[in-house]
Amino acid sequence: MRQQARSESAAQRLILDALVLEDAGAFAIVLEAIPDTVAEAVTSQLKIPTIGIGAGWHCDGQVLVSYDVLGLFDTFAPPFAKQYAQIGQVIVGAAKDYAKDVREGLFPNQPSATHKPAILPAAVRSPA
Repeated sequence: MRQQARSESAAQRLILDALVLEDAGAFAIVLEAIPDTVAEAVTSQLKIPTIGIGAGWHCDGQVLVSYDVLGLFDTFAPPFAKQYAQIGQVIVGAAKDYAKDVREGLFPNQPSATHKPAILPAAVRSPA
């Protein structure tokens, strides 16, 4: 992921595109991975809200991808994303523990079985 609208001409094109989208009836615009000064310029020229994702604090709202916020994907996170948790490690640990218990015959077991015994019709019962 590379930051966009870094040159003056690219920033100007982005501002013009945003204005065209607003004129076409857009109800909001997402600004992603752009310099905060460009986001500020776009936001100040529009009547509709801007939502930023890696675009600084000048946008009208903010959004982050839940995988990034929760730390579900540990091999890459955008430089602008803040991880508030490392849930990915917890999920991997839980999956490994579950697989180990199944392999070792520890799950399922009688205490974890919550189903009532089925009442089978005589036609499907095992012969006695």
